[in-house]
Amino acid sequence: MESIYNPQAIEAKVQSFWAENKTFKAVEQPGKEKFYCLSMFPYPSGKLHMGHVRNYSLGDVISRYQRMQGKNVMQPMGWDSFGLPAENAAINNNSAPAKWTYQNIDYMKNQLKLLGFGYDWDRELATCKKDYYRWEQWFFTKLFEKGLVYKKNATVNWDPVDQTVLANEQVIDGRGWRSGAIVEKKEIPQWFIKITDYAEELLNDLDQLDGWPEQVKTMQKNWIGRSEGVEMTFQLADSEQSFDIYTTRPDTLMGVTYVALAAQHPLALAAAENNPELANFIAECKAANATEADVATIEKKGVDTGLKAIHPLTGELVPVWAANFVLMDYGSGAVMSVPGHDQRDWEFATKYGLAIKQVIAASEGDDISAAAIVDKNTLINSGEFDGLSFEQAFQAIADKLVSLGKGKITVNYRLRDWGVSRQRYWGAPIPMINLANGESVPVPEDQLPVELPEDVVMNGVTSPIKDDKEWAKTTYNGEVAFRETDTFDTFMESSWYYARYCSPTEDGQMLDPEKANYWLPVDQYIGGIEHAILHLLYARFFHKLLRDVGLVNSDEPFKSLLCQGMVLADTYYREGANGGQQWISPADVTVERNEKGQVTSAISKIDGQPVISAGMSKMSKSKNNGIDPQQVIEQYGADTVRLFIMFTSPPEQTLEWSDSGVEGAHRFLKRVWKLAYDFSQGEQAVALSALSLNSEQKALRRELHKTIKKVSDDIGRRNTFNTAIAAIMELMNHLSKAKIASTEDRAVMQEAIQALVLMLAPIVPHLAHHLWEIIGNGELVEDTLWPQVDESALVEDEKLIIVQVNGKLRAKITVAADASKEQVEALGLAEENVAKFIDDKTVRKVIYVPGKLLNIVAN
Repeated sequence: MESIYNPQAIEAKVQSFWAENKTFKAVEQPGKEKFYCLSMFPYPSGKLHMGHVRNYSLGDVISRYQRMQGKNVMQPMGWDSFGLPAENAAINNNSAPAKWTYQNIDYMKNQLKLLGFGYDWDRELATCKKDYYRWEQWFFTKLFEKGLVYKKNATVNWDPVDQTVLANEQVIDGRGWRSGAIVEKKEIPQWFIKITDYAEELLNDLDQLDGWPEQVKTMQKNWIGRSEGVEMTFQLADSEQSFDIYTTRPDTLMGVTYVALAAQHPLALAAAENNPELANFIAECKAANATEADVATIEKKGVDTGLKAIHPLTGELVPVWAANFVLMDYGSGAVMSVPGHDQRDWEFATKYGLAIKQVIAASEGDDISAAAIVDKNTLINSGEFDGLSFEQAFQAIADKLVSLGKGKITVNYRLRDWGVSRQRYWGAPIPMINLANGESVPVPEDQLPVELPEDVVMNGVTSPIKDDKEWAKTTYNGEVAFRETDTFDTFMESSWYYARYCSPTEDGQMLDPEKANYWLPVDQYIGGIEHAILHLLYARFFHKLLRDVGLVNSDEPFKSLLCQGMVLADTYYREGANGGQQWISPADVTVERNEKGQVTSAISKIDGQPVISAGMSKMSKSKNNGIDPQQVIEQYGADTVRLFIMFTSPPEQTLEWSDSGVEGAHRFLKRVWKLAYDFSQGEQAVALSALSLNSEQKALRRELHKTIKKVSDDIGRRNTFNTAIAAIMELMNHLSKAKIASTEDRAVMQEAIQALVLMLAPIVPHLAHHLWEIIGNGELVEDTLWPQVDESALVEDEKLIIVQVNGKLRAKITVAADASKEQVEALGLAEENVAKFIDDKTVRKVIYVPGKLLNIVAN
């Protein structure tokens, strides 16, 4: 064993051993408890960033710890490899997306191996490979047969110059990213999956997820947005036409003074044919394309359609307005407006001089002339409903509407069906055929997969499969037909990859049910909070679909969820000539700090000139403050990076990158190495069971087993890896000071070093693998069980008692753990320094806190 810690040599050797011996290969073992640990797979963008490193370090520590608990662990890895960034990169690099993607996968896979993550690489998958998306296509056709898939027109961003659909991120300040043309809104046919059919189950099954953060479950509940309300019909005056609205506040129905329609509502569009002002307003709304989030903040605008609606209970006529705060994609595209009791309606009514009527009693301090009264108080000015509470009025007004045939109580959801069509190239082709008669049918199973051609030239404007008319041509029942040229939303691929890992090479079916049901659900899922809504919701939905076709037998895909925080780093910049900021990499800046860690000087290493410190910010390309993991590994080794990542912050909180923190982690590992090296140079230790220990040796064992107990709980139950490492570091302090002068000392130290290496094994696996062998163990550390707490070692034979006189420390005494108060008092009073302070005084009281403190009160 070398006396100097050389991480590069150790890590290369250990990684080769793992690869050659397939140490982390997972095989189904019925009867043995399994543990499936999964970190969200990466998009192969080119290089790992520290966010990746943190995510995968967390997963690897958990996986290795669970393996040491004797469980059958699976930890796979793959690539979320379809998507728009590959198209943009291919255009910029004059390459095909496939070539760029596969190069990135190779590079990033090597980086993951350098970090020592214990993946079963035999289960690797890439979502852009046809053996993966073939089954996604097959599954989509089955959903179509079950009536869960449909096509309808939906609005997209249309670039009138490039004649192409743009993703939201390709629209910059309302203009196409490439042409600069003002983007229009255009309706085209798109494919949808009926996730709304599962809304109630998706909501209710959140109660099963005890291992999920409450924050995430709340976000999902809000996104699904279940509400109970009343759906009612408003008849148009002098017309047979009507429209429906939904409200959760039927108690305010008597306060309706106008109704508002979405600009795209059929009634508004019809009215605009003879109303130029309304037509212009609709065009303005169409161009703006406000989202649900936007309508909360945009200036409220509207135009009177000239239509009148009949109030369903009073028969009064109320004006019908088109308004920009009503969206056609949500609900029925029409709302009843009660300006007296809804602030948005109040602002609109105030702006346009519409009536405001109070029908709910005001709370103290409320003034309807200043703002809407939104509390659910008693009804007033509501005729037969006066004096009713919210609950009473809800039921009474609903009953009245039902009796008149004008309404019904209903449950509504904010959730909308999942639009899976994308007009981009680099995605899985949607397996549908468009017939000459306008119908669409699934691609026959024996023609799957519909392969995406990979050898293409990107022109930066349109999708190659949309340009290539021959690609789309096919036949159906002998007739000419055309394949769908839209591709799937990439959320489709990431919604079931966790299941495909269970049988990734299966070529006869989407999943092998026996293998899937052995491994699923995932026991621990790890990823960023930014995926808390859509990815997790779609994956939960997909799992229920897989269940309903008999491929899995569980209701939910992920038992426990850990959302890691972002990684922050220092940012530096200079003011550019155009007034913008030129961001400079921290690696190119020499920094001086004061005793509080604040930057006092920042100088560019390139030109020696000052730069401006902008504090900590999320690592990103835009601010040029990413830290390349490769460089840190080359300097300090992967184990140092892993230790720093795990120690610096609790997993769910942000992590601030610190060069000095990395150096500190490296110093700690060198201390561990030296301790093990020095010990390995001595004689073989004798078994502890044959020895009798003194108080110091027992105290060291007590510290050891207290540490084992804490680290086991911190990693296994609490996922507080930083506190576990802190406890290990504290143990190291005790071990560094311990003497090795006797056979008993050596036996205790051997037990402690072995336990130390085992506790570090999930966190710094290369070092642990090497040290475990060096200190005399035959089996691999990866196959060794986690150290067990010796409860008897935690029992104290002696207690250290603080002795005070009138509250001031005067002595410390060691007593038997079972010593009585009288015995402790006698020993305390006999101490020379205690006697000195009570010599000429009368002892008035003696206070004893068992096992801790003796306070003598004397005057």
